[in-house]
Formats: sequence, structure tokens, C-alpha cells
Amino acid sequence: MKSYQKLTTAVPQPAACWVEEEGSAPTPAGRRKLAPWWVGSGLLVAAVLLSTVTVWVLRQVSGGWPGPTPPPKCLLIPESHRFDCYPERHMVVTQELCESRGCCFIESPLPAGGKQGVPWCFYPPDFPSYTLESLNQTALGMVGLLVRREKAYYPRDIEMLRLDVEFETDTRLHIKITDAANPRYEVPFEVPPVMKRAENPIYSLDFSRNPFGVLLRRKATGTVLLNTTVAPLIFADQFLQISTLLPSKFLYGLGEHRGTLLHSLDWSTLTLWARDVPPTESFNLYGAHPFCLVMEEGGDAHGVFLLNSNAMEVVLQPAPGLTWRTIGGVLDFYIFLGPDPNMVIQQYQQVIGFPAMPPLWALGFHLCRWGYRSSNETWQTVRAMRNYQIPQDAQWNDIDYMDGYRDFTFDPQKFASLPSLVEDLHKHRQRYVMILDPGISSTNPRGSYWPFDEGLRRGLFLNTTQGQPLIGQVWPGFTAFADFSNPDTHQWWLENLQHFHAHVPFDGLWIDMNEPSNFMDGSEDGCPPGELDSPPYTPAVLGDSLSAKTVCASAKQRASVHYNLHNLYGLMEAKATASALIQIRGKRPLVISRSTFPSQGRYSGHWLGDNRSQWKDMYYSIPGLLSFSLFSIPLVGADICGFSGSTSEELCTRWMQLGAFYPFARNHNTQNEKAQDPTVFSPAARTAMKDVLLIRYSLLPFLYTLFHRAHLQGDTVARPLFFEFPRDVATLGLDRQFLWGRSLLVTPVLEPGVDSVTGYFPRGVWYDFYTGSSVNSSGEMLKMSAPLEHLNLHVREGAILPTQKPGTTSEATRGNPLRLIVALSQGATAWGDLFWDDGESLDTFERGSYSYLVFNVTQNIFTSTVLHASAEATEVTIGTLSIFGVRKPPSKVLLNGQEKPFSYLDNEVLTVSDLGLSLSQGFSLQWL
Repeated sequence: MKSYQKLTTAVPQPAACWVEEEGSAPTPAGRRKLAPWWVGSGLLVAAVLLSTVTVWVLRQVSGGWPGPTPPPKCLLIPESHRFDCYPERHMVVTQELCESRGCCFIESPLPAGGKQGVPWCFYPPDFPSYTLESLNQTALGMVGLLVRREKAYYPRDIEMLRLDVEFETDTRLHIKITDAANPRYEVPFEVPPVMKRAENPIYSLDFSRNPFGVLLRRKATGTVLLNTTVAPLIFADQFLQISTLLPSKFLYGLGEHRGTLLHSLDWSTLTLWARDVPPTESFNLYGAHPFCLVMEEGGDAHGVFLLNSNAMEVVLQPAPGLTWRTIGGVLDFYIFLGPDPNMVIQQYQQVIGFPAMPPLWALGFHLCRWGYRSSNETWQTVRAMRNYQIPQDAQWNDIDYMDGYRDFTFDPQKFASLPSLVEDLHKHRQRYVMILDPGISSTNPRGSYWPFDEGLRRGLFLNTTQGQPLIGQVWPGFTAFADFSNPDTHQWWLENLQHFHAHVPFDGLWIDMNEPSNFMDGSEDGCPPGELDSPPYTPAVLGDSLSAKTVCASAKQRASVHYNLHNLYGLMEAKATASALIQIRGKRPLVISRSTFPSQGRYSGHWLGDNRSQWKDMYYSIPGLLSFSLFSIPLVGADICGFSGSTSEELCTRWMQLGAFYPFARNHNTQNEKAQDPTVFSPAARTAMKDVLLIRYSLLPFLYTLFHRAHLQGDTVARPLFFEFPRDVATLGLDRQFLWGRSLLVTPVLEPGVDSVTGYFPRGVWYDFYTGSSVNSSGEMLKMSAPLEHLNLHVREGAILPTQKPGTTSEATRGNPLRLIVALSQGATAWGDLFWDDGESLDTFERGSYSYLVFNVTQNIFTSTVLHASAEATEVTIGTLSIFGVRKPPSKVLLNGQEKPFSYLDNEVLTVSDLGLSLSQGFSLQWL
């Protein structure tokens, strides 16, 4: 029996919602209008004036202001509401510089540690902005004209803007602002066409005319979700900025970054510009995801997506407020009204597309390292895993296998037996995955390396401004970079993969270095002068230059310049790679990509990059995978046990336990470090790793069904607790635990030298996954035993989990009997489902080649209902039913009316074994 210790916990309270007054706007007759935020209510102004007078008195007593007293209009603005007018870094912002922009200047104490603080230079209430000159109704919404009569301070200010508003659905609003006179770059992105205006939107929209601003409310609560009157709209050719107040301090998303799941609003800047760098706090990392989720007071949620692929930064401040700042394209916003967080993510995916259904083997355990010195050494690891009967579905190779690190080659000496290794893997129902980089070696003698020769002949590489292939440096030395924005490149990529597959019949592909990464800044010749490589404003990118460790922003691609397409590079390569795999193998592809952008879940999964073998890296993997659940890339995980550095047995054991519950589970290691696959550790550690992998494999039917729901309707797989308990404020900052779906709670150990772990249990009954023993939580922290060999897993009341006797591969597991785990609610009900197909064929759901079952419990009767059937289901049986929470010992159990033997334990677990029921046949089981 598991013992639980209740702990007291400080529960974070949501920030009070500050609802602004409505300002002048072309609004329907009878509706009151809104005033810009600085007019405010009398109480707010009085409070600010009182605080201003107090500060003024104190300043006089202490010797006055360091310079001239700021104008009253500047003193009126609270520090938390000061929106930065001079965001340039690496320069001292003086009063003269600030006032040359027409802004307020008030010095504030600098925070410790070089962190950002209150901006010294900020917008006054009367800073010139756009005026809404006209607003007319359209079939789908409204179209307006915005005019700026005074120039802002960045070059090529655009004086007239077009505002398009579309009420796309009752829960989705589309607002787009672009140049009214000239076309601009827009993300080449397919969005669903909207044919009619929403009839009953759950939101209301108002505008401020002068200065222009948007005010969006949730009708049911009156909560203001957007209020862009707080700072001026700026729309120059290479500087676009819009700010808004937030309804609370609970904001998530905006990737890819390393940090907590819940963002800090304490003057933090999140930069979106794909960059090859080991995950580090405050750095812009591999992908760009301009999407955020906000939890409102009371548990409602909304999301905002800025469809823009240019270099960008998002500034968060404690007002609470947010500023979107980008250096190209247009301001193209989608707002999703939920109202719960699960629905927000589903609505987001209705725009960007639902993720692909992975093959079943992709959900098994994957093993890799950089530093397998030969195919024989790789093979030895596979054999060792088999010898210890440790589950493994796929063996991977890093760049070691290549000949001179060149794509589409393998080393003829060290990896001569690679084709035989792959053949052996296939005989054992395992798969092979290899790495590819987008940098193509450019220094080989002409005629000796077809990928470069043919790519050059067809004109498929990124070019310089002079029209010659841009040459950088990556693993093979000097390289050219494939232009995946060119459809012809996709065909060339396919042909290269077909040639290689004829020799090494790989099953999946790992696309790395696709930010794209470059060991040089720009190219071998640097980058040319100009406003693409040296724009008027450069966001807070690592290296302080757009070309830092990547190619020149001025590089030419088929679809546009790299300045616009950089953040799309990984997405475009993933699309080409997934398409090639489908054409080569005729089955569902597995692609794992480092660089990502919205919609990439349709083509690939993601791993969280070159992490370190440290305890904090293991922790940070949880907010990482949960953030990518928000980004609609559910097939995600971190390098288990850490990539760089040397792991320890304790760290690797704990990480294998956590990693067994990454949706994508791969142990990966760098070169020149000791091996960290499960076979190299002590018998006790090896057994603990094997046991937790067997648990994962037993849960494959449940996990596979979760991925089906993600593919079909946009459900998340790995899920933050607040998604299921949005009104429990204690869950809003939790990122040391997570759920699979709505019902399986994972509480890993994330610290060294402990044999217990503390986790939060939302209100309700939770069952120990292993024993079925229950704990009835009032919404509290519980301390649980966690010896090194144990991972705490709990099943939520009301759930039914389909599990299976595990094998050492997913294919071996598929043929074993199912065990259904029923976790009764306090009302003695439960529900679950199961999606089943052949595990790898394309479009099985779309073609109807699948089985789908729904399980229900009510009034002591378990019912299995087959809603759709296929031939594969006839090959599998349901062997056992375990029912948790049966309060009284049954006198008998009836299967389809026939009495059946059973067992009942004191911890209220009823088990019925040896059922032998075909999955394709419905049945009922009753206990009396």
C-alpha cells in the first residue's frame, strides 16, 4: 500500500484583471465607446496622481530628479505600463536620444545580474500613431484604412495601412494589418478558406479611432483579451510593432526557448530567430513559434498566433502587457477564444493543420549516439539490447556513418556492413534511422559527388546577391545549402534519397542543422552591406547579427530572400523529407527535425536539441515537451540521459524513467563520452531502465490512441495539468509533472540523492497505476516514496486505459493480449477508447482501414462497443480487465451473461483474467 504525505503549498493567485474604458470608435449605435487607456477611470488617474505626487515630494527631499523634471504626462504612466520606445541594445539610452524620438525619459534602478528592467525611454500618451480613417463592413467582417500623419523614427514608415477583420468562426477572429498601397512579403502558408461570417461569436470587437487601437472582449465574462491602445502602432518597412495589455499574468508558448512553462512577465524578451545553440536560458533556439496561450481569471483561455516568419521578439512586462516586434512581413493575427485551453489548441490547429499520425514503431524506444565508430560497433549495441531483452524499436546513426560527413554516402571501410546491419534490424522487426544535414559538400572534384553536381546544374542552392551559390562551412567542410523553398529541390532531394535507399533501406530520417546552421557567420565571403544583413533594427538574437552562425539574410531563395524565409527553413526541409519517405517506402514517414515552425507537426516530430547530462536539463525537458504540445508538434522528446557531458548512473536511471514518457523516446549521446545505453550500467540500474521501458510498451495502445486523437482533432498527447484543471490555480505554474492525455499522471524524480518525490494531485480520486490503490485528493501536494527503481504513475478517476502485454518491439507487442485498466470515478463510471490499425499504412482512418472501440462503465457494467472494425482487430484478444475502485467485494461476475472467475483485493481492485475476447467483438461484463 502506498503511503502519501500531505504537504501545504502556496497557491499562486491570478493577477487582478484591469479592464480598460472604451474609447472613441466607429461602433454600432447604442454601444458605449471606449477611451484610450491613459484616460482611464477617475479612480485610476487619482491613484496614479497620488503616487506621482508622493514620488515628486520624495524626489525633492532627496535632492530632486537627476535631470530636468519629466513632464506630468510621463509621470502619469506607472512603471509597469511603460512600453519601450528605445529597444536597441548595447547602447546607453540618454535623455537626448530618447527625446529625439518624442518619448519620455525617466531613469529607473537597474536590476541585478544584467537583466532587463523598466525602460528609461517610453512612449508618452500623445505619441503620434495611426488614425482609423474609415471602417466598412464586408461579407466576412470589416475593412479599414489606417493613416499616420507624423513619421515615426524608423526609416520607410508606411503612411497608409489596410486593416482586414474577419469573423471566421464563433471562436476565431482574424485581424490583418498590411501596406494599403504596395504588396509585402507574407508567409507562404496555406490557411483554410472562410466562406461565411461567424453568426454567434463569443467575442465582441471595438476600435479606438485616434489613436487607432483594437479592444477585444469575451462576451460571457467581459474580460478584455486585447487592448492595443496602450502604445502606438508602428509599421515601417523593417520595424513593425504592436502592444497590448493581457488579462492575466499566466502566459505560455512563444517558442523555442528554454525556461519554465509559465513565462515570467518581469521585463523579459523572447526572440524568435532559428539558431543552432545548445539550449540555454534567454537564448533564441532552434525553432520559431509566434503563438501564445493565456489563461484568464476564472479558468477561461485564449490564444494568439502571429503569422509572420521574420526575425521577431516578444517583450513581456508586468502590466501585464506584451509587445510583438518584428522586422518584416505583415501583422497577421489569429485569435482563438477557446474557452478552455484544450479547445484553444484545437482551434489553432484548425488554422495551421493537425499533426500527422506517426507509425506505431515511432512510439517505441530509439537508441543513438554520436561516436559509434563503425557499423559493427552499432550492431554490437543492438545485440546487447536484445541479449538483455530490453525493448528497442529503432537504431539510429549520427554523422559517423557518412563518408567524409557527406550526405547520401556511407563510409566504405568503417560502415561497410551497414546494409547488413539494416537487414538484420528488419529481420528482428526493428527499424533504422539516419541523420541528414542540409549543407551539401561543395569541394569534391567535379563529377565525383552527384548531390552537389546535380544541385548546381539545376540551380537548387541558396545564392548570394551576386547569383552564385552561397558557400558556408558545416561538417564536410565548405558547403552549399539546399533551397527547399524551390519545388525542384524537393525532387532532387527525393532522387538522392532513392539512390541511397537502394543501398541502405532506411526507415526514418533525422534532419539536423536545419536552422540552417553554419560554422561561419554568413558565408566564406561574409555578407554584403545593406539593410537585409544589417537592418535598421536587429532583434535580440544571439550573436547580435542575423547571420550569426547561419547564412546571410540577403541570400536569395526561390520564394523570397532568406531574411524572410530563415525561420521556415526547417519546415520546408521537413515537408520535402516526409514527402520523399512516403514516395520511397509507401508508408507513414518518421521525420525528426531540429528546426521547426507552425504547421510542422504535419510533417515531422522534434527533439529538444543538444542538451547536457545535468539534472536541470532533465527538468527543463518537461516544459520543453509541453510547449511543443501547445505548438501542435506532439511527437517530441529530449535526448534521454543528456547529449553532451557525462551522465551518472543515478541521473540516467531517473532520466530513462522520465524519458519513457516522452512521446518521442530516444537515448542519445555525444562522442568522446562513455556510453549511456541501458546495457552499460549495473544490473540494478539496467533492470530499472528495462522495467520502465516495458511499462511504456504496455501503454502503446493508449499512447497510439492519443496520437490518433491528436491527428484527428488536435488533442494534445503530453499535457500540462492546467489543461484538465483550468480553474485550479495551483496547476497554472506546474511543470515538474505532466499528463498523458487526460488521465495518466507522471511524477518523475528530478533531483539527485532522494528516495521520495512530491507532486500535486488535483481534486478527485487518483489510482496508483501499478497497484490500483487510491488516494482521494482535495487538491494538494503529496509526498510519495520513489526509490531508484520506481516511477510514480497515477490514473485519474473515470478513465479506461487500454494496455497490452509488452514485447521487446512494438510489432511483437501488437500480437499480445490486451489488458484494460478501469479507474472508476466516485460515481462508479468510467470511459475510454482505442484506435487500432496496422500501425504503418498511409491514411488508415481516412480510408476506413481501422478499428475504433469505446469502453464504458455505468451501474457496475463494463461495455465494449465496436464503432468501426477492420481485419487487424480480429488478430488481437482482450485478456484481462482490471477495475480500480470497486468498493464492495462482488458475489459474482458475468461476462456476456455467463459467470466468470475473478479476484478481488482489499485495495478495491477487481480483476477478471483469461477473457480471450476478440477485439473485433463487443462485450459486456457485470459485477454483482
